[in-house]
Amino acid sequence: MPLVLPPRLTVSARTLRDTARRRGLRTVQLPDREVPGELRDGDAYLHAGPSYADSVAPALGIAPLEAPADWLARLPAAFVRREIRALPIREAYALRRPVFVKSPNDKSIPALVYTDGSRLPGPDAVDPGTVVLVSDVVAFETEYRLYLLDGQVHTGSRYATSGRFDPAPPSASARAFGAELLAAAGHTLPSAIVVDVGMTDARQWAVIEANAAWASGCYASDPDRALDVVLRAAGPLARLAERDSAFVR
Repeated sequence: MPLVLPPRLTVSARTLRDTARRRGLRTVQLPDREVPGELRDGDAYLHAGPSYADSVAPALGIAPLEAPADWLARLPAAFVRREIRALPIREAYALRRPVFVKSPNDKSIPALVYTDGSRLPGPDAVDPGTVVLVSDVVAFETEYRLYLLDGQVHTGSRYATSGRFDPAPPSASARAFGAELLAAAGHTLPSAIVVDVGMTDARQWAVIEANAAWASGCYASDPDRALDVVLRAAGPLARLAERDSAFVR
């Protein structure tokens, strides 16, 4: 059962590749988006970016799991500490105040603070019906990535301090906030997912976003435990648990 990887590997992908090999898994780095016949038996795993996964996952028989597009917008206010809406980008064009805008589950809309809606990519570049997440602008003092598996914080990493890349093991309080989130909203997420959380400049914990584990950098996370989450998050469709069927990309 191989772990399939894309043509270009990030530092995180190399780490997970090497971890998989130490575990005894075969790894296959594809040279392009063509899936060889021997990999089309529906018995593989995947670690890759969203657009690449969209190209190869069906041929590989893989079920990539992700959070619902509006998941962040539906969380209780106590977990996000800001107003967040999921809406078609054509509605966001009318905004006339600074907002943070991003795509829910890929990078098609650059995740940035836009001075107003007129600064967003226009209808010549993006389908007007494309859903985006629009939120109030919040500054985070520290940011953490939590790998979640079966309702537990499986591993994690700090990845930024005051907006600067700063990987380190996660704090106990970050893990505790992740556990609190899972207790309240774990049923709204797939069994394997990454959630980023942070401490705001108002000294409040808040969820930043959810990310597909199969497309996420692991930073200072325990690579073996991060790999556990990746394998569940992008594994054979034939082994998909019923509770995860609603979360397939």
